[in-house]
Amino acid sequence: MSNTETHPAETVCGARTAEPPRPGVEVLSARSVPLGGPRAMTVRRTLPQRARTLIGAWCFADHYGPDDVARTGGMDVAPHPHTGLQTVSWLFSGEIEHRDSLGTHAFVRPGELNLMTGGHGISHSEVSTPRTTLLHGVQLWVALPERHRGAARDFQHHVPAPVPLDGGEARVFLGTLAGDTSPVRTFTPLLGAEVSVAPGAAVVLDVDAAFEHGVLVDTGDVRLDGTPLRPTELGYAAPGRTTLTLANEGPAAARLILLGGPPFQEEIIMWWNFIGRTHEDIAQARSDWTNTSRFGTVHGYDGPPLPAPTLPSVPLKPRRNPH
Repeated sequence: MSNTETHPAETVCGARTAEPPRPGVEVLSARSVPLGGPRAMTVRRTLPQRARTLIGAWCFADHYGPDDVARTGGMDVAPHPHTGLQTVSWLFSGEIEHRDSLGTHAFVRPGELNLMTGGHGISHSEVSTPRTTLLHGVQLWVALPERHRGAARDFQHHVPAPVPLDGGEARVFLGTLAGDTSPVRTFTPLLGAEVSVAPGAAVVLDVDAAFEHGVLVDTGDVRLDGTPLRPTELGYAAPGRTTLTLANEGPAAARLILLGGPPFQEEIIMWWNFIGRTHEDIAQARSDWTNTSRFGTVHGYDGPPLPAPTLPSVPLKPRRNPH
């Protein structure tokens, strides 16, 4: 998926050192963003933002739907580039057709992970299929560490089996949780899972104390370690916890996305669909996309690629997360 804001803000995921556990949970609200250029659908973005730009290496989180495609037109994101990151596509309902410059032609379906690596450079398109009535899911990005920033193009697909929990169920698409480990390759330790919690139940998850964690609520009245989270909000828990408690106080099942990883130790600049370390990295990537080099060609999409926005008039500079 593309960060296709007309005037994308400079976004920097700042390096941080490990910090002691915090007594509470930080609650992050989403903002609405149009996605996909002239045929835009609206998504809710919780990462990045000034309050927190990274959770582990997770640096981008869009949450969308349930979107009635008969009314809105669904998703139609023309070919666009990526550098320095991996994209993670996860659906709750609907279906998306994916094409990329690696030659991949695949479909994103509920409960199935599609992970694309765009290190040195890749381009792709995403279009909801004609049989989709409700489109509902998340799009996530992972920042690549410096030594893997130029990684080759890659695409991985995985269908995680449901893992029963006391009071719920999990589908682990990245990393390890509740005794299940995803085979999907990443460049830093990560956790990514869909977790459901039964009405009135509380799920206690054993987690890595070196990880920081984020809980993005899709549906339900959820408490993360006692802190209430509403749908579309993301709760942040600092490193130091060995367990996370997810309580559902509502009358219906709750569904959420659990993210985690050790604090990312590098400063990175994110602008439009590019992740770099300097303004020059970003400017070069934009020039390469404009000049149709480096990113390859997406075959099979009916329409032109997305044009790159204009760079800001001042140099892009790294910033750290606020303390």
